[in-house]
Amino acid sequence: MYSEKVMDHFMNPRNVGEIENADGVGEVGNAKCGDIMKMYLKIDNGVIVDAKFKTFGCGAAVATSSMATEMIKGKTVEEALKITNKAVAEALDGLPPVKMHCSVLAEEAIKSAIADYMKNRGISLDNDGGDCNACSRRCEDVHEQFDEDSA
Repeated sequence: MYSEKVMDHFMNPRNVGEIENADGVGEVGNAKCGDIMKMYLKIDNGVIVDAKFKTFGCGAAVATSSMATEMIKGKTVEEALKITNKAVAEALDGLPPVKMHCSVLAEEAIKSAIADYMKNRGISLDNDGGDCNACSRRCEDVHEQFDEDSA
């Protein structure tokens, strides 16, 4: 059912934990299955120098979190934003169709943590009202959420 890589990242997850004074923190969840991922990023000169995670969920959720942190370490913020759920699943040699939502959560956790980093630095997320590159949502939705958070 699961590949050897999925099992390895589940049994021996990489980068588990928190980063104190993280530059960006993102938390995402799926109410349907109960999986919750929290990702912490340390970023220096636009490069992700460290990434850690805490995940509550199934083995596939832990494995995709572990793999996602491995994939983004050493990458620029722009490169990390291009990592898709399919890339995470492929890096794990595939996931069962019923578990693909875990790779989606991993992608969303990366983007959420980067959006938090950008917000904390006052970097504009505006993209002419189109989809936000930081989190794949409409920019007005992102800015509305940020406005509510700062109120």
